[in-house]
Amino acid sequence: MFIDEVVITVKAGDGGNGCLAFRREKFVPRGGPSGGDGGKGGDIEMVASDHYNTLLHFRFNPEHSAQRGRHGEGSQRTGHDGKGIELPVPVGTVVYDAETGEELVDFTAPGQRYIVAHGGKGGRGNARFATSTHQAPTEHEDGKPGDLRKLRLELKLLADVGLVGFPNAGKSTLISRLSAAKPKIANYPFTTLEPNLGVVQAGDRTFIMADIPGLIEGAHEGHGLGIQFLKHVERTKMLVHLVDASDFTGRDAAHDFDVIMEELSCFSEELARKPMIVVASKIDACQDESRVDAVKAKAEQHNLPFLRISSVTGEGLDDLRFALSAQVFLISAVADATISVGS
Repeated sequence: MFIDEVVITVKAGDGGNGCLAFRREKFVPRGGPSGGDGGKGGDIEMVASDHYNTLLHFRFNPEHSAQRGRHGEGSQRTGHDGKGIELPVPVGTVVYDAETGEELVDFTAPGQRYIVAHGGKGGRGNARFATSTHQAPTEHEDGKPGDLRKLRLELKLLADVGLVGFPNAGKSTLISRLSAAKPKIANYPFTTLEPNLGVVQAGDRTFIMADIPGLIEGAHEGHGLGIQFLKHVERTKMLVHLVDASDFTGRDAAHDFDVIMEELSCFSEELARKPMIVVASKIDACQDESRVDAVKAKAEQHNLPFLRISSVTGEGLDDLRFALSAQVFLISAVADATISVGS
């Protein structure tokens, strides 16, 4: 089961209390204060792991608590620190404070760590309060409480290329032909119910492609399935806009193009401005060439590159594969150069 959003509660360990004690050894009639400090409460730390690709492990285990610090003891013995816990999350997880909406951390690389809840500090024992003029202090402190937070975890898959288009536009078939991904494929809408990732080889280069459920008109208002997965293509370097050019859809291909562009804009202007290649798909089932021409005209109107493909016959797939590889490589090179100049 693919779960890409959960709300969890984390409670770091409380600090142990400081101890109130005095030395009571034989032949020491006026033993001084000997109360030790309490131990620190355990932290709760998240770590990005490439062994996970879903947040399912949090769905049925939404509450996590670290161990509290032990109380201080006599003879100035400090309590042991509480044991912290480590929560693995998939790379691509964004953590928000569920109450304020503040973004706390964006896990973009394996091994990245972040403490989401800090353990409470241990209280001081009375030995800490002794001075030359106050030799028998009875003051001592309770440990501080550990952080208690409600967090919202949102998983955004990391991919180079994102596939968008109407349901049944051929996205799943395309990713299955270009990569080793094996999504469910059938001739009806909403076959894809969760995102699929595939690694595409183009010569000596590889890139990752993401297929999300199809979009429909009004998706930004909650209609259909795809809108809840659009966040998974927010991080992509570019988009492939698939438009079904076959004769049997009963829809207007140019109108389909406009609808998807509008839905992308309504979801995020930044997403709509990503580099894009427009692809007329299923041309093996197209007898009316005007449908392909209409899609090409829309691409030219938006100054976007255009290709025509058939995932069934393989026509145009190599052209698309290498066009995507070149574009991804170029975008990555520009980004790296920008970072180098900025640093």
